[in-house]
Amino acid sequence: MAPPQGPRAPLEFGGPLGAAALMLLLPATMFHLLLAARSGPARLLGPPPYLPGLEMLWSPWALFLCLAWLGLQAALYLLPARKVAEGQELKDKRRLLYPINGFQALVLTALLVGLGVLARLPLGALPEMLLPLAFSATLIAFVGSLLLYLKALVAPASALAPGGNSGNPVYDFFLGRELNPRICSFDFKYFCELRPGLIGWVLINLALLMQEAELRGSPSLAMWLVNGFQLLYVGDALWHEEAVLTTMDIIHDGFGFMLAFGDLAWVPFTYSLQAQFLLYHPQPLGLPGASVICLINAVGYYIFRGANSQKNTFRKNPSDPRVADLETIPTATGRQLLVSGWWGMVRHPNYLGDLIMALAWSLPCAKPQIRPPDLSKAKILPEARTPLPLPRRWSRERGRSEGAHVLSACCVPRHY
Repeated sequence: MAPPQGPRAPLEFGGPLGAAALMLLLPATMFHLLLAARSGPARLLGPPPYLPGLEMLWSPWALFLCLAWLGLQAALYLLPARKVAEGQELKDKRRLLYPINGFQALVLTALLVGLGVLARLPLGALPEMLLPLAFSATLIAFVGSLLLYLKALVAPASALAPGGNSGNPVYDFFLGRELNPRICSFDFKYFCELRPGLIGWVLINLALLMQEAELRGSPSLAMWLVNGFQLLYVGDALWHEEAVLTTMDIIHDGFGFMLAFGDLAWVPFTYSLQAQFLLYHPQPLGLPGASVICLINAVGYYIFRGANSQKNTFRKNPSDPRVADLETIPTATGRQLLVSGWWGMVRHPNYLGDLIMALAWSLPCAKPQIRPPDLSKAKILPEARTPLPLPRRWSRERGRSEGAHVLSACCVPRHY
């Protein structure tokens, strides 16, 4: 057991036992969601449709693809950046440097994938490998977290994260012992925070769209909407990549299994659940409904981007003219919290925008079930009326639609 060094934060997530439980429950939940999305009823609550054996989860080819994907994104990370930004001040008064080239990586990845598709790359076969790919990503997250924990054992006290410096190896492995693990200028936490998972999410969505086109002749309008909305979200996050330097993930949390699994496995494989569901359960969607959904997403994005930009500007420079006149209140730690502007309207406007966008992502997966009653089939008796009959397909389709809505709505976006 590594002795605690430097300042420590109170234990979270129920301490070591809670951390150990989450390391089992999070991957299990991810696989349950993947299995539910492709099952007939697609119900989130209830036992999984089946339990996959090891032969369905383990694939050397899937592991190779995951490692190749990480290698590609690492190579793009190391390319010359359009800007190099300073991070927040550390305990030793240093400021680390970070390349701001995430959007560049997205564009170059899109070009490479486009060339691959022109060269007959079977991208549409990727959805059939989601289970072994998710298993490989989980394995990489576990092994990578173990190596980073061992590296942190010899790190100086000034490099440790307060939250992952408890002295308990299980808890520190989960939370992350080192705040900014690096080899030379390569920052593992910053690299994993946005690039492999978010760009991988877009790639999985595209593969699902292409497979739907192969199966049904063309992608559905619902599939186009989900792909478009989520591409906008990912592109926005990478365009404003510098804003991630003021988030809790970067300035407070260590890099352990919690973030590694979330970045490399949870994000690409569960945030693509809407597109996965639509591939196996196509839903009709007309132009009027699509227009309303687009409006909902636009409102959510407007709130999300406005609130996050205001927060990031204030954290970087409270004297900036755009935020200098906003009201603040002090906290027990000496920080200032905004209580005006976007943050004077609701407590967490960035979360509100996130939730509205998540609703817009979910609506293409739901089939409207409110139908006018068929009065022509109702028989009126002298002293009583028979109940109006429900449509014949109500009971069967209602379960499927409700499952789709819950399944897709569970993927609330991250907050940048």
